[in-house]
Order: sequence, then C-alpha cells, then structure tokens
Amino acid sequence: MSVEVNNESGMPVDESVVQRLVTFGLDLLHVHPDADVAILFVDEAAMEQLHVQWMDEPGPTDVLSFPMDELRPGTDDAPTPAGLLGDIVVCPQVAEAQAKSAGHSTLEEIKLLTAHGLLHLLGFDHAEAEEEREMFQVQRDMLVGFSVQEKQRR
Repeated sequence: MSVEVNNESGMPVDESVVQRLVTFGLDLLHVHPDADVAILFVDEAAMEQLHVQWMDEPGPTDVLSFPMDELRPGTDDAPTPAGLLGDIVVCPQVAEAQAKSAGHSTLEEIKLLTAHGLLHLLGFDHAEAEEEREMFQVQRDMLVGFSVQEKQRR
C-alpha cells in the first residue's frame, strides 16, 4: 500500500501520524494492500484555487477529495482490488481555525479531515441523511480505532 504525504502548506504537520491513519483506515475498510493514495497539504491560496476550480465555490475549504479508480470498501472475503484511490487535499490553516472553534488540537482536526477525505475517495457521501449517518459512523469508528492503536503503540 502506498500512502504518499506531501506538505506544501508552510505549516508543520505530523506526516507520519497522517500516514498511519490512512493505512489504518484502508486496512479497516479492507482495501487491497497495493492501493495507492496521496495526501497533499496546501496553503489557503492553493486550496481556494482548487475549491473554485472543482467546486465552483469561493474561498478556501478544509478538505477536498479527488477519486481516481472509483474503488469501494471491501470485505474480509473480498478486499477492494488494487488500484489508485486518488488524492486528498487538506488545508492546515483552515483546519487550525476549525480546531480552535471545536476545542481540540489542529492535529485532531487534520486527522478528522483526512479520514473524511479518505471516505469520500471510497464512495461515501453525506448529501442525504442516511448517507451522512453511515459515513460519519464509519469516520468515528476509524478515528476511535486509530486512537486506540496509537495509544497501544506508545
């Protein structure tokens, strides 16, 4: 499994934590070990450009996902085939502001946004109420499971 992380945001980001989170999430969702995903951290100006270009909405956003091979979660018996999942783009500056409002660390917000972006790469959405419940439950399960794993790691 290839999880590439590139930080062009100008803010420090614990890239190893993000890489471990994505690997954990891919394992949790039974994605083939040869699937590839890239995470890019960008500044507000770059994120605003992407937001306007792809979503036709002004201003920077927190996270964008760009699926490639339209892979979906697998099962124990039938993992997702190998392929290119796509790219997750996160803006740490927006994450920092959201973290302050939410009362947690910027890293916690970045993990939340990364998990959210990963689920979008795997076809999850939150346009409808039922889809939102399902997506946010999987997102919670991923973040809680990852936190447990990280505590055991120490």
